[in-house]
Amino acid sequence: MCGMVRMRLIRSCCPLPVACCLLPVQVHEPTPFISLSLSFPSPNSSNPPLFVRLYLEMHIALPLVALSSIRIPAAPSDVWEDVDISEGWVDPRINGGRFLDFTAPFLGEPLNVIISGLSDPLILTEQGFREYTKSIGYSNECLGLHLGNIHEADLGDGSGRTAEMYLARQEYFPVWGTCWESFAGGHHFRAWRQNGTHAESGAWFIGASKEEHSQKRHKIVKDGYNLGRDWFVERALAGSHWTGHGIWWRAEVEWRTGLLEPGSKGVNHDIAQDGRVAILTVFRV
Repeated sequence: MCGMVRMRLIRSCCPLPVACCLLPVQVHEPTPFISLSLSFPSPNSSNPPLFVRLYLEMHIALPLVALSSIRIPAAPSDVWEDVDISEGWVDPRINGGRFLDFTAPFLGEPLNVIISGLSDPLILTEQGFREYTKSIGYSNECLGLHLGNIHEADLGDGSGRTAEMYLARQEYFPVWGTCWESFAGGHHFRAWRQNGTHAESGAWFIGASKEEHSQKRHKIVKDGYNLGRDWFVERALAGSHWTGHGIWWRAEVEWRTGLLEPGSKGVNHDIAQDGRVAILTVFRV
């Protein structure tokens, strides 16, 4: 049967009555390549004439040798760096994330505040985080309505680009306070939680800023990223409490450089920022 197959193979590409055999293509990892070989009939059969062997070497063997030198790169695999969550947060850049969110195709806003995963466990929940940020002067958007783009961020935790989990605005006064912020401008932030399978720190990554009033379409004010971050941190360091629940919080801050590139490169609205990131750890008193 093998001899018949060989004859069919050679007759499809060569008119001479000679038997040959092509071995299957083999792919090896991590550097796969094509392996092809040529074989003649067994010694028991009659040897082909010299001119036939020369013909085969020139028209079949040499092209196959050339093919065997072609290397096919292996498909890239997902490779994730081991991370250390002992600090309560993980640098998103280790596994392909970044400290700018995705606001427009080529622009983003800085993630300039982190609430560490070493904070009070209640704050690491979504409801607890909302209550905590309400205690330091923020609240839900006016009437629960969202106007504007939904930002995305990649925290390098294996979840890829994810939509903002929470957007809060400065609450000037109870109930309708964030409606006034939407009209008159003020402080606001967007938040994402780092809880993917490759960096499950539980930390909150926050993009805080100060914006103009509605007639200026809520553009970020001059130096608005630094101002928004500093206002958030100042309120956290002042201490706060959850009204009606008897829970008080205090915060400690560590300032980090080298995570965000200072300046306005890639930053939305072309507004420069100083490159500092505030790492907050919030404790229950």
